[in-house]
Amino acid sequence: MDRAAFAFTYLFCALLVAGLVVRTVLASRQIRHVMRHRDQVPPAFAATIDTQAHRKAADYTVAKARFGMLEAAVEAALLLGWTLLGGLHALNQVLLDWLGPGLWQQLALLSAFAVIGGLLTLPLGWWSTFRLEERFGFNHMSLGLWLGDQIKGALVGALIGLPIVALVLWLMGTAGPWWWVWAWGVWMIFNLVLLVLYPTVIAPLFNKFVPLEDEALKARVNALMQRCGFAAKGLFVMDGSKRSAHANAYFTGFGAAKRVVFFDTLLKQLSPPEIDAVLAHELGHYKRRHILQRTLLMFAMSLAGFAALGWLSQQAWFYTGLGVLPSLEAPNDALALLLFLMVVPLCTYFLSPLLAQLSRRHEFEADAYACAHTDGHDLASALLKLYKDNASTLTPDPVYARYYYSHPPASERIARLQGSAA
Repeated sequence: MDRAAFAFTYLFCALLVAGLVVRTVLASRQIRHVMRHRDQVPPAFAATIDTQAHRKAADYTVAKARFGMLEAAVEAALLLGWTLLGGLHALNQVLLDWLGPGLWQQLALLSAFAVIGGLLTLPLGWWSTFRLEERFGFNHMSLGLWLGDQIKGALVGALIGLPIVALVLWLMGTAGPWWWVWAWGVWMIFNLVLLVLYPTVIAPLFNKFVPLEDEALKARVNALMQRCGFAAKGLFVMDGSKRSAHANAYFTGFGAAKRVVFFDTLLKQLSPPEIDAVLAHELGHYKRRHILQRTLLMFAMSLAGFAALGWLSQQAWFYTGLGVLPSLEAPNDALALLLFLMVVPLCTYFLSPLLAQLSRRHEFEADAYACAHTDGHDLASALLKLYKDNASTLTPDPVYARYYYSHPPASERIARLQGSAA
């Protein structure tokens, strides 16, 4: 191994260890802080959240934090197994001997990697659903439904993903040194098309969507959207309760394909004015151009990623530093793509606080928009019900929240809403 490869191996290991240390320290802080406040409801919430619900939220938060630490350790072990311990190199050699060099071998490598990785992490997904979520009363799925979701997800991923990956691999091999610009363009078009197809083609494969039948609520929602100058293709109710007790509402789609989707659990938990307020918050994300900003940010980050991949794929130390010997007689594009996808999260993890801060700012702006078009007390009341029903802790560790939380902590958000309403 040359000096460049050794240096890259050292950097890789340093990032892996640093990420594990940060995750462990933050999770430990969260566990200690939540347990320290487990038995006392914050005074601001004492009138609306009882002690039993507060304790359940604390226990659920701690259980998720501990499970997250286990997940991080397993993911790190798998990453080492694929890279420095030779797993990816061995798999590539087996497929080269079997299929010979070429596009089919590269697609087989990507597919085999996805299948093996999915099977290795399947027990974690099972434990999360049938142990953690079920312990706190959130899981409504049978084992058959869960397995069906896994199979359908894999088939949809293969049906959609393999043609796009094949095109990217073809560009890597034929479009010259600037292939990554063309690949980025293909990737962006694919994502925009997916925004249009997801609501009407993909999502119905997993959930049932029916038009909102409550005429009074429909009239309120349409009046709100008209006041806000927003048009949607339809108002739908999703059978989220067949999988989970968690509640939500969201917009999906792009352009004329936009639609409003309510979880059936949300409609059961909130009053019509509260549903109005939650919907106004979601409208605020569109009217304040948060969706556009996030899309542009995603475009910029993906362009930087493709440019980095274009350069790294030409460096021998990138392969050997990660435990893979590139072939001199066969394309290494699939290897480069897989190694890049494994390494990038080690770097982007440390950007989490910046992205979380941007998201929290957007949430405050959407809350302000909702207060301008509905009653801020209704939004605060709706959020308190959702915090309680989703067992969201009211007392997160401040450092943990600043690093991870895409939404402001309950105390900050409710206080600002009540101030705006007053």
